[in-house]
Amino acid sequence: MRVRPLLAALALVAVSLAAPAHAEERKKGGGETFIQLQTLTATVIRVDGRRGVMTVDAGVDVPDDALRERANESTPRLRAAYAQVLQIYATGLPGGAVPNADYLSRQLQQQTDQVLGRPGARLLLGTILVN
Repeated sequence: MRVRPLLAALALVAVSLAAPAHAEERKKGGGETFIQLQTLTATVIRVDGRRGVMTVDAGVDVPDDALRERANESTPRLRAAYAQVLQIYATGLPGGAVPNADYLSRQLQQQTDQVLGRPGARLLLGTILVN
């Protein structure tokens, strides 16, 4: 029957029309001084012993223009520092435990100040999920 190939072709056309060819990563919000980072991930061990993933949405608010330029240039270093902190934290997180957002915020803020060389940028956490 020719219905299946036709439906498959229509589905491909619909998908290609829905997704632009040059999809740009859009800033989630926060204003001119906010730098949105890609979602950070770390591996966790679930209650049943299987591996899971902890995801953290974060960004940095940098009101100072010179420091913001440095933060934009240092984004890969910030992400690497954050990923290391999150992986160490996630490794010690007991299965089924809820992540401590206050602790993570303090640790990630320390990394922000260290990577940028001085205080002045404020780390902002969004969603923290463990799957």
